[in-house]
Amino acid sequence: MPRRKREVQPLATIWEIDDQLWERIEAMIAEAYPISPKGGRPRTVDFRAAINACIYRLRSGCQWNQLPETFGDDSTIHRWFSRWCRDGFFGRIWALLLSACDELGGLNWKWQSADGCMNKARFGGEKNRTQSDRSGQTGHQEKPLGRSRRQTAGGRDRRRERP
Repeated sequence: MPRRKREVQPLATIWEIDDQLWERIEAMIAEAYPISPKGGRPRTVDFRAAINACIYRLRSGCQWNQLPETFGDDSTIHRWFSRWCRDGFFGRIWALLLSACDELGGLNWKWQSADGCMNKARFGGEKNRTQSDRSGQTGHQEKPLGRSRRQTAGGRDRRRERP
């Protein structure tokens, strides 16, 4: 008797953070990036909209300046995205999501996989290649074959003549 495959319902695509997850992330943001007690210029960025914009940007693959205006200023979002990447903030969010999923019994720790984006190598690929991808010219233009420097009618180069 053949085995029947268990039908798995696909999960909905995540485009925005839900309220329950946002409460946990908001506490992490408040701890990692506290407001200065000295005062100063107040932050004008909505962190929830910024994280949703990062998710939208990573899911759609659009350019930063093509983000919908509902998320806020694209340069501010990119600046915070760069800062969060540099500080390892997304790694902490990932750990938070894993622990929440493990609490629900949704993780199988015997086998894990991570998906990645495969793009072409920029700037020529490997660094220590034996063969260059560039032409043989090194910093200056070589003379094309069959041409020589112009000479005067007398057959001598005037720059070499003495006055």
